[in-house]
Amino acid sequence: MRVVVIGSGIVGASAAYYLSLRGAAVTVVDGGYRGEATQAGAGIVCPWVDHPEDDDWYRLTREGARHYPGLVEALGEDIGYAKVGALLVAEDPADLEPVRGLLRRRYPGAPEMGEVIDVDTPSELFPPLSDNLSALLVPGAARVDGCSVRDALLRAAVAHGAEVRTGAATLTPDGEVYLHALAREAVTETAPAAPPPPEAAPGEPAGQGRSWRQGAPLAPAAPQGPTSTGAPRFADEGVRLEADGVIVAAGAWTGQVCRPLGVELPVFPRRGQILHVTMEGVDTAWWPMVLPRVGPYLLGFPNSRVVIGATVEDVGFAPRVTMGGLDEVIRAGLRVAPGLFAATVTEARVGLRPVYAPGRALIGRLAGRVVVATGLSAYGLTAGPFTGEIAAALALGEEPPIDITPYAPA
Repeated sequence: MRVVVIGSGIVGASAAYYLSLRGAAVTVVDGGYRGEATQAGAGIVCPWVDHPEDDDWYRLTREGARHYPGLVEALGEDIGYAKVGALLVAEDPADLEPVRGLLRRRYPGAPEMGEVIDVDTPSELFPPLSDNLSALLVPGAARVDGCSVRDALLRAAVAHGAEVRTGAATLTPDGEVYLHALAREAVTETAPAAPPPPEAAPGEPAGQGRSWRQGAPLAPAAPQGPTSTGAPRFADEGVRLEADGVIVAAGAWTGQVCRPLGVELPVFPRRGQILHVTMEGVDTAWWPMVLPRVGPYLLGFPNSRVVIGATVEDVGFAPRVTMGGLDEVIRAGLRVAPGLFAATVTEARVGLRPVYAPGRALIGRLAGRVVVATGLSAYGLTAGPFTGEIAAALALGEEPPIDITPYAPA
């Protein structure tokens, strides 16, 4: 069977990997668009603290976390995966009680989270933290390097016969795929307004909402001026790619790719700016990740690296690092971890998380041979590889590993 995968982020790379393992002839189209979410993801794998009132969202992320150990073993290479644990921190210990209750309720169905531990002095585990914090430690939480996962999946797919081609893919109304070379010059014009998220979309509460990890903007976005629509400009009329099945895993661009099919998918970009710093001479490789009730998360990685992020901005297709975004990340990061004051800023990244306006992930068959898989929002690195496996099963006409009815196109 010939399958074209449109999108080479973590979902598309995973779909290509599982398709190639099953003997399909796979072509991955790497659009190379600025702002793809995978390269800017922090790498948090801790599903048990989120989506307390949305069992379907939680099921997808929980199974995504369970998927990782087997994937690490199968790939047989370092993808930055490590069970370092997560510190849930708050200035007032009473603020930890709701998440403690949630974890206690979920533990029987997810013992892999480990026994939750009270930590009176979290700075003993993550030295830059403020001394005014209390914490719960969730030992089963893991961090992963998104780029390493994506690259390893693509290498494994290619080793099993997959082909990766660079360019932009378009669909015809009957689901045929054309590959176009991209024009060098960027297209800049006033972007149409992004579909607004619901007031309290499941799993994406605003501000001080129900989920532990920040999922929606805390304040209205600042004016942005002209931004790209995200639509590429083509340098040619395109070459037809032979396909018996198509998986569209194009992230925030999925709605545009699928529009010729006669469907309007309200998928929009949510910008996240993230900062990488180094603490020279400090071993940060096994520090637990830090998840405050509201504000930035922090993750330690090898080579003295700490990641701080991220902003949550509904600004359309504007994959730019901004002064305001950096200011937000730095100020909030130093409130939680003043010990990072002298850290060296090494890199700022920006990604456009794909959000499906109804609130959950978007996984299912659209029409005929076309399958769509996107909308993981801030949970792409948690659930991405598992979602790719689901998409591969759908493209091959197989039964997916979980019931995907809750994620079907509206």
